[in-house]
Amino acid sequence: MMHTVQSFGKHFLLGLLFCAGLMNGLLAQQGGGRQTIPFNDNWEFKKGPGNFGKDTSYLHEEWEPVTVPHTYNRTDMQLDKNFYTGDGFYKKKFWVDAEQKGKRIFLRFEGAGSVATVYVNGKYLTTHKGSYAAFSFEITHVIAYGQDNMILVKTNNDARRDVLPVNHFLFPIYGGIYRPVAMIITGPVNITVTDYASPGIYITQKNVSAAGADIDVNVKLENKEKTAQPVTIQTIIKDASGKPVGAVKKNLMISPQGTTYTAQSLTMSRPHLWQGVRDPYLYTLTTTLLQQGKVVDAVTQPLGIRHFELKAGEGMFLNGKKYPMYGVTRHQDRWQYGNALSHDQHLEDMHIIREMGATTIRLAHYQQAEDMYALADRMGLLIWAEIPFVNATSFEEDENAKQQLTELIRQNRNHPSIFMWGLHNEVYSKTPDEHVPVLTRVLNDIAKTEDPDRYTVAVSGYGEMDRPANLAADVQGMNRYYGWYEGKIGDLEKWASKLETTYQGYKVMLSEYGADGNMDQSAENLPDPSAINPVSGRFFPENYQTETHIRQWAIIEKHPYILASYLWNTFEFAVPMWNRGGVNARNLKGLVSFDRKRKKDAFYWYKANWNPEPMLYLANRRDSIRTDGTTTVQAFSNLKNVRLFVNGKEATGRQGVNDKHWIFDPVLLKRGVNKIRATAVSQGKTLTDEMQWILR
Repeated sequence: MMHTVQSFGKHFLLGLLFCAGLMNGLLAQQGGGRQTIPFNDNWEFKKGPGNFGKDTSYLHEEWEPVTVPHTYNRTDMQLDKNFYTGDGFYKKKFWVDAEQKGKRIFLRFEGAGSVATVYVNGKYLTTHKGSYAAFSFEITHVIAYGQDNMILVKTNNDARRDVLPVNHFLFPIYGGIYRPVAMIITGPVNITVTDYASPGIYITQKNVSAAGADIDVNVKLENKEKTAQPVTIQTIIKDASGKPVGAVKKNLMISPQGTTYTAQSLTMSRPHLWQGVRDPYLYTLTTTLLQQGKVVDAVTQPLGIRHFELKAGEGMFLNGKKYPMYGVTRHQDRWQYGNALSHDQHLEDMHIIREMGATTIRLAHYQQAEDMYALADRMGLLIWAEIPFVNATSFEEDENAKQQLTELIRQNRNHPSIFMWGLHNEVYSKTPDEHVPVLTRVLNDIAKTEDPDRYTVAVSGYGEMDRPANLAADVQGMNRYYGWYEGKIGDLEKWASKLETTYQGYKVMLSEYGADGNMDQSAENLPDPSAINPVSGRFFPENYQTETHIRQWAIIEKHPYILASYLWNTFEFAVPMWNRGGVNARNLKGLVSFDRKRKKDAFYWYKANWNPEPMLYLANRRDSIRTDGTTTVQAFSNLKNVRLFVNGKEATGRQGVNDKHWIFDPVLLKRGVNKIRATAVSQGKTLTDEMQWILR
């Protein structure tokens, strides 16, 4: 199917949806269908003051033209704790042609932070609580056709006890309409648009193997005509080239009362399986409604046919084969943009993650942009998706937690990349009968009812298996910052060994680990961890972060009991309540700078271990001013026989924690500039990396 080009101005140029090439004698006539039109231009914005419900006099004051995505915290939340929270107001004039009367018209916001209240033509329509999920609503009966209409949206990003997350401590709650908006137009008989802003079709896979797969599609239908309507519903699967490879259809009546539920099933013979990063093959699945041979609505979703299984003590098995779980985490904000990101920025993040060689991402700590899940489908990255029940509990967030989990699952369950739903992160109660464990069990039941085929996970900041809040899910995640918030770097080994001895048969993941690293700070000799205060310290040298990741990855890879590990974090991100490590309002645990322009040494350590593309990298290049003439040089490489030359003279080398880690010592430096060059050979081609150290 295809859409004609649409644009907004005084008049909509509303496109037609076409459906052609239906297989095996299925109906092939063309007709009007669903239209999805961007609704992002020509907004106007202003911050409060003003009580939107009672005093609208401020509406006549000056407004700022903006384009959505937009946040009003793109700067202040990235500088210090004196950031703005409160109301941000948006308005937009729009026109709907008179000939659209009789259609159903909806608006869908992909994300607005954190509470959004919507009025159209002065009439209150909806309030949505939560910054990270999409929401949709109908405007058919409140708009004027052939005239100007006005939408007003009040957003508010105050921390609230009844909306997750309940504070700004671990990450900022940015304000604004910070993800795209669309207008959706359907006929009066349609696939539902307002089921938690989901696609309205829900795909389930069963009995998946190289020999075959059973694909079930549940569909929710609505009829706003006055009488029951006969329709034909058909589902077609097309391969990556667009060729139909499976189809089914049936006739049914849709009642004008309530919602009509129906299901269709297809069996695929010898499917091309979705194999993660090895081969992220995607089909498309389109469910279409037809009346009298004409298309009246259609929804297309990605279909990656796969089966995953976590085997305790062994790891992830994708389609029956062991699959490496090289994991990273990701926050969605970036320097000078806040969280109002473009498609290209999401894509850049995913390319950086793939360059590192990651195979799985924990999208923390909230539902992220739809772009991210779609890109993961296409790039083959396994996704852990979660809700922002994080850091603290207010005892008033129950309903919102249940809402956000339902939204997360219904909106994203068709993405083949998602393998697990996250229920909470580092929230606690002392006994299993208190608030957090009880709510977590409720959330787990929601996840298993909505989507019984995926795993659930709850995360603890302690290294103990039997914390009361954390055994309600299929998988136990543990955040362990040995050498940073507790103990020594090497204590990770004791933790892993004790768990695999004491709790055999449990599914365990290392959900966060790492240390802060400031690229503009360095220490010639590795600092004593007792000298670093991770909560209020100002000195977070990059080489301490590098050493943490070198040693802890070498431990992780020796323990298959850890089913997956997720380093914290791919990118630096804003934490406006913090002032640590010499950079205000910044979490420096990222391996890539907040603006995505610089990559830390630890990034290349993982690239050497995870990415099979030949590479060679000299570490500590930013620690270039030296005072000790006898020193050590480290190199990261996935090649054999790495050689090092200092001022033209070869140094003695040996392997360190594993075969990707090379240590050269003793290295003798001369006064002044020292030229250091590493070489290695790959398939007859010599790779070289160079740096300079200055001995004073």
